[in-house]
Amino acid sequence: MTTAILIDDDANLRAGMRQLLSIYAPEINVLGEAESVQSGVEAINLLQPQVIFLDIQLSDGTGFDLLEKLAEMNGKISSQVVFITAHEQYAIKAFRFSALDFLLKPVDPEELQKVIHKIKKVLAKSDNYAHIDLLLENIRRKVDNFKRIALSTSDGIHLFEISDIIRCESEDNYTKFYIKNNKPILISKTLKEYEELLAEYGFERIHQSHLINLAYLKSYIKRDGGYVVMADNSNLPISQRKKERLQELLKTL
Repeated sequence: MTTAILIDDDANLRAGMRQLLSIYAPEINVLGEAESVQSGVEAINLLQPQVIFLDIQLSDGTGFDLLEKLAEMNGKISSQVVFITAHEQYAIKAFRFSALDFLLKPVDPEELQKVIHKIKKVLAKSDNYAHIDLLLENIRRKVDNFKRIALSTSDGIHLFEISDIIRCESEDNYTKFYIKNNKPILISKTLKEYEELLAEYGFERIHQSHLINLAYLKSYIKRDGGYVVMADNSNLPISQRKKERLQELLKTL
C-alpha cells in the first residue's frame, strides 16, 4: 500500500477525492486529511505520508506556503506531492518545469490513474525530492523565465540548466534529450510537450522528430534536401515546411 494524505480547504472535495481513490486507486491508503497550511504541516509531520495530495489555495495560505514551512522545519521535503488546482496557469507552468504532477479540478479518473501509476514508479526507484526544491525556487522568484528544468527518467529525477540542452529527438511517445557534458537521457513524454514548454527559450522544431536549441546550431546546409549541423556534430534534417521559418530565424541571430 502507498500511504497518502489529502489537504484541501473544501470538505466536499476531500470526500470526493477519497471516493475517487477508493474506486480507481484502492492501493492508496489515505491516512488523514487537513484543510489548512497549519493543520497540513502538523498532519504530514505526524503521519509521514508517501504522497501528499495538495490544493493550491488553502484557508490560511497556499500549498506552496505549506511546502516552504515543511522545508524550513525539516530541512527537506520527504513526500511526493501531487497538486490539485482549478486554474493557476503560472503554477501549472512551474509544475511542468519541475516534473511535478498535478490534477485539474474536477479530477478526471483517467488522469488520476495516470498520476498514481507514475507516483508508484517514482517511489519505487528514487528518494530524490530535488524537483520540489526547484518548484519552490521558481515560485519564490515569481518570474516566467525559468532557468532549470527537472526531467524524470527511468532511474530518477534529474535537474538541468535549460541553456545546456542542445537538442531533443522524438522516439515514438518518448523524447531523447541531448545535453552538454551529459549522456543522452530518455523521457516518457512526447516531443510536442517539450516544444510547447521550451519554445520561448530559443528552441525551434525543425522536423517531426527534432527540436533544436538555436544557440547550438553550427551550420545550415541547403544541399541534400537541407539539414543543420549542431554543436554535438549531429546532422539533422529540416522538413520542407520548416525551411522558410528557419531561414527567417537565422537572419535575426
